[in-house]
Amino acid sequence: MSEKTRVDFWFDPACPFAWATSRWVLEVEKVRDVEVAWNVMSLAVLNDGREGLSEQYQELLAKAWGPVRVIIAAAEAHGEEVIGKLYTAMGELLHHEKVSDYDEVISRALETVGLPAELAAVASTADFDDALRVSHDKGISQVGQDVGTPIMSLNGTAFFGPVITRVPAGEEAGTMFDATVTLAAYPHFFELKRSRNERPEFSVN
Repeated sequence: MSEKTRVDFWFDPACPFAWATSRWVLEVEKVRDVEVAWNVMSLAVLNDGREGLSEQYQELLAKAWGPVRVIIAAAEAHGEEVIGKLYTAMGELLHHEKVSDYDEVISRALETVGLPAELAAVASTADFDDALRVSHDKGISQVGQDVGTPIMSLNGTAFFGPVITRVPAGEEAGTMFDATVTLAAYPHFFELKRSRNERPEFSVN
């Protein structure tokens, strides 16, 4: 592709599908001329007040506040460039090492990125929730409430997904990205979906 493509990516670290898509975006960076900006959204905010959620999912949402609060606080104090770094550090712990203690995830991720350990205290407060909701709303307002994470905007056109369960590499990653950009460029394209029958696996194919 001859022109640089602007990619704005909204994620919640707790979501394995967002993690798979984000790792694809990193593979795309190697083979296409893209400019990626990482942004925080929140499954807890998205599902706030919704009824009928399973007890297990409600427990996940309660824990999911912590990481996104910490990323927002870290970005305000140390610049937006830490967002992607913290996401990668947290995601590797959550989705590869399968660490279930979110306090441990936060503290180890901060250490990995070289950020102050005191930022972990933000996880249990609402001090940065207004800023979190601003980031979340910036993404969700472009696609509507009946979606999840990730949200991706390509040159200003946003949509939910793409949802993938394997991470393509090399030219395969680039070809899939080209197709996604093409669909996003058509103003009347809205949805392409089929039933999902597997969970993500995160090795790069």
